[in-house]
Amino acid sequence: MKLRILVVGVGGQGILLFSRVLGETLLGANIDVAMSEVHGMAQRGGVVETNIVVGLRSPLISEKEADVLVGLEPVETLRALVRTNKNTTIITNTEPVIPQIVKEGLASYPDLSEALDQLKAAYRRVYTFAGESLARQAGTSRALNMVALGALAASGVFSLPQKTWENTIKRLVKPKYVEANLKAFDLGWHITS
Repeated sequence: MKLRILVVGVGGQGILLFSRVLGETLLGANIDVAMSEVHGMAQRGGVVETNIVVGLRSPLISEKEADVLVGLEPVETLRALVRTNKNTTIITNTEPVIPQIVKEGLASYPDLSEALDQLKAAYRRVYTFAGESLARQAGTSRALNMVALGALAASGVFSLPQKTWENTIKRLVKPKYVEANLKAFDLGWHITS
């Protein structure tokens, strides 16, 4: 299996934990995986991205190379489209993280409804979800990353059972957060399955 997965969002969304659970689950299933992380001004809500490759040496994903794009923030999903192609599977949160500059009235956040409709028309497999709402339903808005991971895990890209992913979550997440993260993962699992 050869696969390029691009994960994008902003600081505070748990992209690094998402990537770690993904990577360790694949390694535990004897699937060759490599990762590369890019941190912007992560603690200030800046861009964070992880490149994850399966069965390949270089973890860098260039223009039109991504097989899968997972977006935890919708504008970051749209920005990353240059690295996708018509066969890319796209899994994206539709609920924005409003940047401070918008909160202060110095900029505006774009209307996403038309862009998301165009995305669905241009790509064969697009899965959208209200990430923060689902995470809150699981017990904490901080589990948005596990909602997205559940959607990816069930999308058909991998053929690993839900329990395999859940065991990695139990091992890597702090005990007091495990239950909410497992619930969030399960909610995500049902988005694409």
